[in-house]
Amino acid sequence: MFTLYPRVLAGNYPAVFAFYEAVLPELMGCALVRGDAASGYASWDTPEGTTAFAVIQRDAFAGEVSSAPPAGGATFVVPAADAAAVDAAVALCRRHGGVLVAPARDLPGWGLRAAHLHDPDGNLLEIQTY
Repeated sequence: MFTLYPRVLAGNYPAVFAFYEAVLPELMGCALVRGDAASGYASWDTPEGTTAFAVIQRDAFAGEVSSAPPAGGATFVVPAADAAAVDAAVALCRRHGGVLVAPARDLPGWGLRAAHLHDPDGNLLEIQTY
């Protein structure tokens, strides 16, 4: 079965690649299966072998698809088991260049705890309990 997966269009591909290479294995158990910091395209697979996430150099994509969106337009939700896992994920992301936008806080109306960070290209990561 095919599944949807996010593809980040990176203006600063090396920085965005480095960020996700550092955090995806720990946050989601994903492994890099193609690409590197200089390739312009990289993807990570789940332990089951399906693509879970990809990063592509914005200029290369925009050259092929004229309707490529502007920088920093995506939001990614990263599930965390509990409040301690949210805090650990935030710390991990910050160590690797994530910028804290809103610290972890309880959102009783939604029944969860969440924190918000930007990746190096301004995409929003929401780390939340499930």
